[in-house]
Amino acid sequence: MKDYMRVRVLEIAKYVIDTKATVRKAAKVFGVSKSTVHKDMTERLPKINPEIAKKVKEVLAFNKAERHIRGGKATKRKYQNLT
Repeated sequence: MKDYMRVRVLEIAKYVIDTKATVRKAAKVFGVSKSTVHKDMTERLPKINPEIAKKVKEVLAFNKAERHIRGGKATKRKYQNLT
């Protein structure tokens, strides 16, 4: 793995853990695609640092479990603004 990738993976991991950010939010902040963030967190990070990978996995699992609630709230706001 190239050095710049290793640095990016660790920076994104730290950001996700500190802010409980979603993959989408992290991708926007770091200027990469959601696919890149997901691959970095699920495939590359465990090879670099399994301990941090476990923490990131917990955050991503929480975000995944909660996303239907956030989606419902976004839809509610959308339709409230139309009336």
